[in-house]
Amino acid sequence: MKRREFFGLGLTAVLASLPLSATDFRKEKASAWTEKNVYDGKKPTMKGIDAAIKDLYGDVKVTESSDVKIKLPKVANNGGQVPVVFKSSIDAKSVAVFQDVNPESLVAVFDINDNMVIDNFLKIKMKQSGEIAVVVEGKDGKYYMAKKSIQVALGGCEG
Repeated sequence: MKRREFFGLGLTAVLASLPLSATDFRKEKASAWTEKNVYDGKKPTMKGIDAAIKDLYGDVKVTESSDVKIKLPKVANNGGQVPVVFKSSIDAKSVAVFQDVNPESLVAVFDINDNMVIDNFLKIKMKQSGEIAVVVEGKDGKYYMAKKSIQVALGGCEG
């Protein structure tokens, strides 16, 4: 057996043994993602960040924290690809990303296990300038948040 094959098999065995978990929040917390009838030809209803947080987590107190950091450009040239970087040093159960300008305010939810570092990058679509929020659900039962505004030069939903 060649050394590269051996290391490849070892890496595969290690990765296969790691516990992976995924929760389908679109089924469990469907109201956090969208209003009823958003795509039935009627005008979409804007939920907003606070309403989406309530739909996802219930009536919880969310505290702004310097331990949750969001990095955004001051102006996004293209609303179809708005880069979002978020980090946190909080011992977390989950992290959720929200925005306030599209009908679906909840963008993504990440389950965090003990071996994960919260240092993520994603690109989201925004139809106009607005606000992005990241909420970290701590293992201590508390909720921490950071919000940041962003200007969008060219809308990503209408073109």
